[in-house]
Amino acid sequence: MILATGSASVDVALVAVIAVLLVASGALAAAETSLVRTSRVKAKSLKDEQRRGAGALVRLVDRPERFLNPVLLLVLICQLVSATLIGILANQWLGGWGVLAATVFEVAVIFVFFEAVPKNWAVHHPERAALVSAPVVDWLIRFPPVRALASVLIGMANVVLGRRGDAAHVALVTESELLAMADVARDEAVIDAEERAFIHSVIDFGDTVVREVMVPRPDMVALETSISVSDALVEALEAGFSRLPVYHESIDDVSGIAYTKDLMRLERGGRGDDPVGEHIRAAHFVPETKQVSTLLREMQEKKVHQVIVVDEYGGTAGLATLEDVIEELVGDIVDEFDVEEPSVEQIDETTTVVAGRMPIDEVDDLLETSLPKGSWDTVGGLLLDLIGGVPATGEGADVNGFRFSAERLDGRRIDRVRIERLGTSHTEDH
Repeated sequence: MILATGSASVDVALVAVIAVLLVASGALAAAETSLVRTSRVKAKSLKDEQRRGAGALVRLVDRPERFLNPVLLLVLICQLVSATLIGILANQWLGGWGVLAATVFEVAVIFVFFEAVPKNWAVHHPERAALVSAPVVDWLIRFPPVRALASVLIGMANVVLGRRGDAAHVALVTESELLAMADVARDEAVIDAEERAFIHSVIDFGDTVVREVMVPRPDMVALETSISVSDALVEALEAGFSRLPVYHESIDDVSGIAYTKDLMRLERGGRGDDPVGEHIRAAHFVPETKQVSTLLREMQEKKVHQVIVVDEYGGTAGLATLEDVIEELVGDIVDEFDVEEPSVEQIDETTTVVAGRMPIDEVDDLLETSLPKGSWDTVGGLLLDLIGGVPATGEGADVNGFRFSAERLDGRRIDRVRIERLGTSHTEDH
């Protein structure tokens, strides 16, 4: 009778241990799923909102390898030990059929209620699950035995993966992921289309070089040093610019910048016959490969509104103004005196006409494609390369399921490009 009572007490204790282990494995499974699904950006936003448990959450997601191995190990231990104890009890209670009963119980009950259900709940409530579990997991990985074991596991994992030191840490959020997050936020009406476009512009801003935003050499309005102040003022007013480059013998020999306000002052002072070259200010020169983000800071520091862009041979490639740089961030800035043709004209569902100067990246976004990249920056340059020379009006070439043709020429420059989406039958012919 005493032995039976003692055996019953052991069984009750084992059942209690099994229950605790199963609950712990379910909680850890939910913690694993929620913490892995939480990004650093989300964790920091929750901390900024002063949510309870967010501090521990930030520490965990900042170094996921610190919690992932210990949590996985503890889940495995809980499930293996509980499964073993269930097998022992089932064998005592049911004999030979106990093994089968234990197996069915472990698959049907443990998997469903202590693996699948907690993880699915965490998937549908990641924020709540992460905030609740983060302090507990943070304490567990600081517990000396678990911490020591985690260090060994992380070291072994890095050896297997071939990573050492700082190389073991990689960026958790890439530039492309940030762009995708902005797109998703726009689709879910968290931000509007203009905010999404601005985010894209800011991120792309760091990769843009001056060559992509400058006014190219053929479009520059410049003055010779020998012309009079009066004539220079007339040209400046007709062009509608407050600053004009001044060159000595050719546009490749820019001497300085003539300011319209200086020319007006000289004209009013009776010095309209003076050569404009005697009244110019210093010009600032930058390489065409300079990043516009660096140029913007430089223009702010030096209080410069216009720079001359030079190519690798020292020749003038174009000019860039502060307005050109800012437009790369906020889009085109057109005042009441600007008369500009729209850069994009939608003719019909399959035909679009764009400016030849439109950058390839913008055309990619417009067409939702990926056009060939090369030494050219614009769609006009792409068409020149595809044709292999200066095209005649209407001449074009096919690429990526689109036909690009010269809509209008300005001398040897392609001023407007017609883009037609090719149908299936047309595409197969090419």
